[in-house]
Amino acid sequence: MVPPIGMFGPVPLWVGVYLAFLLSQAVAGYLLYRRVFRLIRQGKPVARFDHPWRRLKGATAIVLGQRKVLQRVGASNPPAKAKDLAGLAHAVIFWGFLSFALSYVIFIFGNSIWPPLAETLLTRTGVRTYSTYLDLLAAVLLAVLLWAILRRWVMRPHRLTFDLTRNLDAVLVVGLIMALMATTLLVHAFYVAKGGDGPEAQVIIGGLLGRWFAGLGLDAGQARILHAGFWWLHLGIILGFAIYIPFSKHMHMVAAPLNAFTRSLEPSGVLASIDLEKEGEKFGAGRVQDFTWKQLLDGFACAVCGRCTDACPANLTGKMLSPMHIVENLKAHMVSIGHQGPRNPDHAEPAPLIGEAGHPIPEQAIWDCLNCGACMEECPVVVEHVPAIMDMRRYLVLEQSKIPEAAKSALLSLEQRGHPWRGTQFSRTDWAKGLEVPTLAQKPAAEYLFWVGCTAALEQRSQGIARSMVKVLKKAGVDFAILGDEETCTGDPARRMGNEYLYQILARQTIETLDRYKVKKIVTTCPHCFNTMRNEYPQFGGRYEVLHYSQLVDELIRQGKLKPVKMIQTTVAYHDSCFLGRHNGIYDQPRNVAKAIPGLKLVEMEPRCRERGFCCGAGGGHMWIEESQGERVNHMRTDQFLETKAQTVGVSCPFCLQMLTEGIQAKGQAGEKQAKDVLELLAESLGE
Repeated sequence: MVPPIGMFGPVPLWVGVYLAFLLSQAVAGYLLYRRVFRLIRQGKPVARFDHPWRRLKGATAIVLGQRKVLQRVGASNPPAKAKDLAGLAHAVIFWGFLSFALSYVIFIFGNSIWPPLAETLLTRTGVRTYSTYLDLLAAVLLAVLLWAILRRWVMRPHRLTFDLTRNLDAVLVVGLIMALMATTLLVHAFYVAKGGDGPEAQVIIGGLLGRWFAGLGLDAGQARILHAGFWWLHLGIILGFAIYIPFSKHMHMVAAPLNAFTRSLEPSGVLASIDLEKEGEKFGAGRVQDFTWKQLLDGFACAVCGRCTDACPANLTGKMLSPMHIVENLKAHMVSIGHQGPRNPDHAEPAPLIGEAGHPIPEQAIWDCLNCGACMEECPVVVEHVPAIMDMRRYLVLEQSKIPEAAKSALLSLEQRGHPWRGTQFSRTDWAKGLEVPTLAQKPAAEYLFWVGCTAALEQRSQGIARSMVKVLKKAGVDFAILGDEETCTGDPARRMGNEYLYQILARQTIETLDRYKVKKIVTTCPHCFNTMRNEYPQFGGRYEVLHYSQLVDELIRQGKLKPVKMIQTTVAYHDSCFLGRHNGIYDQPRNVAKAIPGLKLVEMEPRCRERGFCCGAGGGHMWIEESQGERVNHMRTDQFLETKAQTVGVSCPFCLQMLTEGIQAKGQAGEKQAKDVLELLAESLGE
């Protein structure tokens, strides 16, 4: 884009360019500070600048490589059964933006001061090549942007049917970008039409348009005026867009790179601890100042793409929860009430954030969350929905004493009996009768502690998992023991239901027991126990080598210490536990165990498998919390299993086992279909 040199007479062009640039950036900077960064700074401190090189490497892949944007390209979109190409279109637009941004530095801000700059840096051939590339790219981006408008407003995939995604702001922004592309072509065209020469006159589309305009009778003087007019219009759109960004959803262009750099480096299933002894603090988050600055930044990073809500099992089954609305409504609330002054735990905001339906964030939406992490997995800009939701749940429980009745019952049982299964008649060791299972008190030097967990010990159907585990460990010659009656709940249900106080009591109690026995290695059958002990106990000094059984058993099979021999003639559709798969990245090991069983045919529950797995409905304490409305999550997941035509749904979690067993029964398929833990199938295949 050759600058219109000489249009201001004796005043150099660069004076006007840089005055406009400085003025626009001053306004944009002021707005960014007042409307965004000043508000974000109200949040509580959180350490997100450690491991800078690791953060930079990951952020580079997410931002420049568009890793999260492209992760679903070509995948089937379950509600529509169509291939998702939106990520590819976004990446093309983003990479096009980078190409044009570089051209502005060289051709606008550089050449306006010193016209030979571009050819000096790039050579004449380089200028011709780059200009031709931009010329063609502008046409490509116009086509992509037109498709984007048609997709959003005509084709309307499911994730673009939510109210926030129907905002006209999206059309305005796309319109501005289209205007930039159109003016690029017109500046090229009128430069050619006025008789311009040099490498930039050799562009393809602009050249064709310029010669066409000249053929229509456009003279050089008119073309010169039009060239200058559209050049300045193009620059004005660029500078005006910078001022508009703080008011639009495209604030994510600024906030998303920051969000990617300051992302959590912990596994996604980890919740931050609360210092319960800190005086004068509010526990959880019920006001803007109770959230961390990173949680407040999330709202500005949100691209309002709908991917999180489109993946949310609670939302898909008709619940009130929408992760996108949680993040966006928190931001809108923060902007509407403005800066609330210095941090003060006793300060009351002018309007409440959390309340009944109609408030920015309804209480029921907070309780609908399953902690499955599907929203965070799908988010292209690394928004961390679950920790923010859980901080609000903690606020309701610890500050407001608001909790569903069913959850109260489970928490009371945890407090009084050390487990959530109120009404069970089993002891911690009834499942082990006749199996000759040693306890750590009897065998303190055992290599592995088999952490049985409340569900496998006290829930009748799940006891089969614990017995299968003992059979497998003995068959492989593993040196192990259990805690027996000394075992208590890890505290995970209390933490997920918002009672951080009870969680910390149970966690410290368990850590004290483990340290007394000098435990080094732990193997669990429950992904929830696994996640808590492996990832969250280090917050309190409890550091152990914690394995899920699928990891240990997969290794034992590969070492030849376990050899399944009995044919198990069944087709298994494997269901990924959220806390094993998505939160901890363990996908292959349970599948490897299943594949080692002779006769067993393994199929996937596509497209809802692996990273896109669908929650069984028990996460986030919902093993004990009744669902608020709509279809039961485990029933929808059961339907997805039935679509595979497999005889068995295979799991690696006692919660999933219960939920899918109930789902099969509710669908009237108990005589034909079954739910089994992969460990049970393996134990059966090992023979007597």
